[in-house]
Amino acid sequence: MTTGRKGRRLSDEDVKLWDGVTSSVEPLRKRRRKPDGASEDEETTATSEPAIVTRKTIAAHPAPNLSKPKSPPSLAPLERRLKQKLRRGRAGIDARVDLHGDTQAQAHDRLLRFLHVSQDKGAALVLVITGKGGKPGSGERGVLKRQVPIWLGLPEFRGYVIGFDTASIAHGGEGALYVRLRKKRGLPGDD
Repeated sequence: MTTGRKGRRLSDEDVKLWDGVTSSVEPLRKRRRKPDGASEDEETTATSEPAIVTRKTIAAHPAPNLSKPKSPPSLAPLERRLKQKLRRGRAGIDARVDLHGDTQAQAHDRLLRFLHVSQDKGAALVLVITGKGGKPGSGERGVLKRQVPIWLGLPEFRGYVIGFDTASIAHGGEGALYVRLRKKRGLPGDD
């Protein structure tokens, strides 16, 4: 720890932050007057007086990001209007997959492949049927119903999924999900 202004001790994190700021600061330009009265910009050198660090120069050079890398944007639920159209049959579902009877591993792989293929075909909205779960007293109840929403939030699915929401009763209710897909980003040369 080092001592800062007014005897306050700086933490190691503060010292790292300050070092990051000071390493990104460039010397200010110093204006010199020519004999005829016109000004000329000349950069100061390391041997000249040190640059003055002000709040304005610190704001112009943000500190390096010492935190974790940014996570992908949060998933968004379907818009109310789109859900209304789906419920009333005025909007269509581009594809559907039924994961009933699959193990978690099988369902995970099938769902990932399904989303990939659907995105390739240009689908915007798909239906994923998970089922509501087993009969009471059968042990594990609704494993896929619980797991699929978690999977849709994983990084491996984020390239495909914009958001998801519970399906209307006509499409399976609590045992199904509407999933909005991202548009496929084509690479140069893909046609």
